[in-house]
Amino acid sequence: MPASRWHSSLNELLNWIGASNEELLDLLMPTTFGVVGAAALAEIKAEPADKKAEGAKYPETLPILPLRGVVVYPQTAVPLTVGQPRSVKLVDDVVASDKLVGLVASTNPELETPGPGDLYRVGTIATIHRLLRAPDGTVRLLVQGMDRFRLKEFVQEEPYLRASIELAAEQVEEGLEIDALARNARDQFQQITQMIPSFPEELASSITSIEDPLQTAYTIANFQRIDLKDSQEILELDSVSEKLKKLAGLLAREAEVLQLGQKIQNEARGEIEKVQRDYFLREQMKAIQKELGEKDEQAVEAEEIRQKIEAAHMPEEADKMARRELDRLSKLPTAAAEYGVIRTYLDWLVELPWSKSTEDNLEIAHAREILEKDHYGLEDVKERILEFLAVRKLRVDRKGEPSQPSKDLIRREREGVILCFVGPPGVGKTSLGQSIARAMGRKFTRISLGGLRDEAEIRGHRRTYIGAMPGRILQALRRVESRNPVFMLDEIDKLTFDFHGDPASALLEVLDPEQNVEFRDNYIEVSYDLSQVFFITTANTLETIPGPLRDRMEIISLSGYTDTEKMAIARGYLIPRQIRENSLRDGEVRFTDEALAKIIRQYTREAGVRGLERRIGAICRKSATRIAEGKSTSFSITPKIVEEFLEHPVFLGPDEVALRVSMPGVAPGLAWTPYGGDVLFIEATAMPGAKGFQVTGSVGNIMQESARAALSFVRSRTRQLGLDAAFFDRADIHMHIPAGAQPKDGPSAGVTMATALVSLVSGRKVKKGVGMTGEITLRGQVLPVGGIKEKVLAAHRNGLRRIILPKRNAPDLDDVPDEVRKSVDFVLAQTVDDVLRAALEDKKKDPSSPRTNSRTRKPSTGSGGRKKPAKSGSGRR
Repeated sequence: MPASRWHSSLNELLNWIGASNEELLDLLMPTTFGVVGAAALAEIKAEPADKKAEGAKYPETLPILPLRGVVVYPQTAVPLTVGQPRSVKLVDDVVASDKLVGLVASTNPELETPGPGDLYRVGTIATIHRLLRAPDGTVRLLVQGMDRFRLKEFVQEEPYLRASIELAAEQVEEGLEIDALARNARDQFQQITQMIPSFPEELASSITSIEDPLQTAYTIANFQRIDLKDSQEILELDSVSEKLKKLAGLLAREAEVLQLGQKIQNEARGEIEKVQRDYFLREQMKAIQKELGEKDEQAVEAEEIRQKIEAAHMPEEADKMARRELDRLSKLPTAAAEYGVIRTYLDWLVELPWSKSTEDNLEIAHAREILEKDHYGLEDVKERILEFLAVRKLRVDRKGEPSQPSKDLIRREREGVILCFVGPPGVGKTSLGQSIARAMGRKFTRISLGGLRDEAEIRGHRRTYIGAMPGRILQALRRVESRNPVFMLDEIDKLTFDFHGDPASALLEVLDPEQNVEFRDNYIEVSYDLSQVFFITTANTLETIPGPLRDRMEIISLSGYTDTEKMAIARGYLIPRQIRENSLRDGEVRFTDEALAKIIRQYTREAGVRGLERRIGAICRKSATRIAEGKSTSFSITPKIVEEFLEHPVFLGPDEVALRVSMPGVAPGLAWTPYGGDVLFIEATAMPGAKGFQVTGSVGNIMQESARAALSFVRSRTRQLGLDAAFFDRADIHMHIPAGAQPKDGPSAGVTMATALVSLVSGRKVKKGVGMTGEITLRGQVLPVGGIKEKVLAAHRNGLRRIILPKRNAPDLDDVPDEVRKSVDFVLAQTVDDVLRAALEDKKKDPSSPRTNSRTRKPSTGSGGRKKPAKSGSGRR
């Protein structure tokens, strides 16, 4: 490695050279040019004058010793350490000859072996005065800077660097300015040394007594902490005045840094002293107040808490606990660790809304007006809210009337209500809770339960834990400052659990009207009445909600919106909001009905309206951009502009369904998902083989069983269905449900699978615009399934106008909006034969087979048996 500065104390350096303190100071001063020793010292001191008179003579080439992170100045002595083999050889050769060496700093201190291109161009000629070989193989030496030189060219790189040099004499100015600069540098350096206790006072005095300006600059720079770049710049400057000016700036900055460090130390020391001083003063104040009969600060604080306890009007149990903890607090010293724990606990107790509540607005007409204004549709939900308000109103109005006391001495009178809004995203579950709070005149608060996995998030932490606090339920009530808010628990179907506990089980106490009158948080440790809280939970699906928790809630389904409802919501809510958010004025952007219909049908396919709002927002932003650029003053959004702004449509609508079923073996089924209904295409194809059958498309076990049941049914009814019985003996069948990346499962695809198989074998295509759902049995019965409303709405969105449903699902059609019921032809099927007659195209008649035609007209055959139910099927449709 290159030579670096030997970081040693003055005592170590003194012991090394074996000299006295006075001699060491002389050596380190720029007036010394020789080794320590009585006779030698005098000789070396006289040497510079002689050389100056007759001109110093140096070789034309010198060995170059690279320096790491240090610059050696002329007229200064610096201890160095050398460890690299080539540098050790260089030192050995120099010591054996004239002891002259060129010292040049490396531009990159991290380089282990700097080359000619890695060195600065200006260095110092030095002589080696002392040399010591350490046990670790390194060599320690004391060098004395002589004169400055510039590198001309390198004449040798191995075994060490050697270069031709030329002397670079400094420009020494004279006058008052140079004397002032030198004195300023000495004064600044003296100020700095006074702030460094470890700096030897004798050395500081010797340096500040230097008169020569150049000597002053080099000596101070040698002992001052300066960056390598700045140190090299001082060496390279030719003018002594420029060197002193540069040095003055560096000294001023170092003085500021040291002063700031002293200030920080003094503040830290003062803070510690202040704490001790405050403690003694506080104890003295307590003694004085005791003598005078006055209360101390702790007693005043305890009295304030006592008044808050009185004002909180807590129940008896909570009041008793608060007063007991207050007595403990008043007996503890404020420095005790438990003092802060008890104080925080009391703050939570007194700040909970034990008696604070808002008065309900029970006017039914007012509530109906707000619900209708805030939300379009959702009649079932609005009706349930009005029922709740009506019961509350009658209870308040008839409170003074005499009534027969209840004979049930166990169960209490329940006042709260727990609703669960279940539906796909974007149908307005959360905003509906805000409207309910506004209609009732209550405060609204909400927390999200998605991903919650710690029971303590609901019930709180015990006070024995560091950083313990109540659960989210009481935290929310404290924020809202009311004991009867509308409290929304979002995403209750996305709770998780692990070794920390099961938060769903902890919610049982919160959402059970029989238990939440005495809800106990682990932190508060006293019962809190949650019966006045109007709890509303939201979920996308009920399957992931545990049964006991689901049993405690009243389920209200929000299935989705029809195209007409979406158009009304867009005009009443979404478009005005996007116009406001995008800083547009009324009338600058107008949407036609055709444009909205195109966005709804070809750019969004969802149960809710979030995607619709995003598309409307995108159009408004593009319109705002063109208006801001001055290209237009207003826009009338037509289907053509929609396609221009939103580019190509995402969905093809009814044309896509017609394209998919344009060949035999494909049947459209209806599926339910947590995000609304969807249309699922089931494809079947055959290939040469022997009775092979496989199902693909990321399907679950139930769906695979439905596929095998459908295949068994079709094979068992080949004669009745008019199919070739030998087809299955010579063919393998592959059934696939596209969108394979999405897991699928459930029994409702049974009739669709059977229809696809019959279509494949018979060559009859499925009629255009037909969708179906239903579970089948091996005997051909069609069983009812769930999610009818969502499936029907999905079929309607996709342009299907004939829907085949199980006959036992007929009552579920009452939940379907009238608009959809009027535009869809429903076929209620009891057997698979009913499904096939309604779904498949008629079999083409073969005029060359009169016998077959005559048989098909006989009622005793399978074909004739189908003809009679066809009329009854038409009647049901």
